[in-house]
Amino acid sequence: MKRGFYTIMTAQFFSSLADNALFVAAIELLRTRGEPEWQSAALVPLFALFYVVLAPFVGAFADARPKGQVMFISNAIKVVGCLLMLFGVHPLLAYTLVGLGAAAYSPAKYGILTELLPPSQLVKANGWIEGLTIASIILGVLLGGQLVGPWLSGYLLAVDIPGLETGIASAPEAAVAALVSVYALAAWFNTRIPLTGVTPRPMPKNPLALLPDFWRCNSRLWRDRLGQISLATTTLFWGVSGNLRYIVLAWAGAALGYTTTQASALVGVVAVGTAVGAVVASMRMRLDQATRVMPLGIGMGMLVILMNFIDNVWVAAPFLVLLGGLGGFLVVPMNALLQHRGHNLMGAGRSIAVQNFNEQACILLLGAMYAFSTAIGWSAFMAITAFGARRDDLHG
Repeated sequence: MKRGFYTIMTAQFFSSLADNALFVAAIELLRTRGEPEWQSAALVPLFALFYVVLAPFVGAFADARPKGQVMFISNAIKVVGCLLMLFGVHPLLAYTLVGLGAAAYSPAKYGILTELLPPSQLVKANGWIEGLTIASIILGVLLGGQLVGPWLSGYLLAVDIPGLETGIASAPEAAVAALVSVYALAAWFNTRIPLTGVTPRPMPKNPLALLPDFWRCNSRLWRDRLGQISLATTTLFWGVSGNLRYIVLAWAGAALGYTTTQASALVGVVAVGTAVGAVVASMRMRLDQATRVMPLGIGMGMLVILMNFIDNVWVAAPFLVLLGGLGGFLVVPMNALLQHRGHNLMGAGRSIAVQNFNEQACILLLGAMYAFSTAIGWSAFMAITAFGARRDDLHG
């Protein structure tokens, strides 16, 4: 791998670490303020909102300038979202702005792989970057849980800077403040990403002209046989997985009586399995074998539904590792195939934007359904059954 690849991985690690820790901090912030539970569930679809709304534009934006620069701007937007959360803006609105930064970041993060590396290294690169991303999810969720817990938050709240009155008075507020520095570190690594030598594709003077181009790209990828298979698989996978992160937190509270800090460890357990599955896929799978992993979707759907019958952490932990492992092994070759087809058909940034649009639209739709079901009194167990059925559709 080229040296620039490791710089990209490091920047991605810290940015994703902060994203996932912030998710836990935002949940706890809403709970400490006494907000209804549906607002915590709404964090997932609201984070996905700008992925969907800005999908026609962020891909072209990523292709129009050096992708390291795009990633730097995106992390700066995330910092602004954190600061707004500290300055009294409702956490749902501030977290939505962080989602804007993530939406702009994603096409650059994945698109630069196809610019920097040959097709023969894409599966391996995806395996390592997904594995590292999942590692950052593990550590990020655990970090978020510890930052809002009594031990670490006590140290953060005891910090006193002479002459500076921050107004930070609670554990989740202290956690958000600490995560600003993590985003800043990711932004610094973004400045170290080398130029790839690929000529930028300028954006049109009228941004609305991108709309028909985006829909043509979207249609073209859906009409391509391999593009359709990989896009349908990753869309359903991430639609369910994106919401499962919150559902596991809710399930751990309902089935095991866990606090947010304790439940965050179980989300990390799922991510451990996903990381292992992703790395194994990167070592054993080739691009021309990608479609062979599709039947794993049925197994994942059945495992999700079986969560309803688990009430012991010693059973839950290995079970969640297995669930995550199947997911990692499924999604890595599918992602690589989709990136390869998209890069050949329309360019890296545009293809990733189309992928994000479909995946995040699915997250948005399923997340809105879950938030609504929470508002009308559905339990976490009912939601798990519904989401497990959606995973079965991966193979159908």
